Amino acid sequence: MNYGYKKQVEMTFAETVEKTKAVLAEEGFGVLTEIDVKATMKKKLDVEYDNYIILGACNPKLAHTALSAEKEIGLLLPCNVVVYEDAGSTFVSAIVPSVAMGMVDNLELGAVAAEAEERLKRVIDAL
Repeated sequence: MNYGYKKQVEMTFAETVEKTKAVLAEEGFGVLTEIDVKATMKKKLDVEYDNYIILGACNPKLAHTALSAEKEIGLLLPCNVVVYEDAGSTFVSAIVPSVAMGMVDNLELGAVAAEAEERLKRVIDAL
């Protein structure tokens, strides 16, 4: 099951994080959370880990529509986007909302998932 939409980019990790946030904003997403996995692993487990950031992105209009259709959908929100380094390359990946929301038996979520998916794919493609 392909649950992420991924792209290798020709930017540094830091440049990719900043550009990703900017393009998310252009598509109507705000970043509600930012988790620095590398720093967390070091602090909590004293483990070295590659650069890895999880951005919890939210489009308020789409979130409102989804929550109005299904109260428990908050368990699958926000839309996560990750930026990470692997073997010297930088990658960015976004959740595929139709896959995530597809596990919920509610037809009203289909249109919301499709719009969120289109927007997130445009974000990744723009990088």
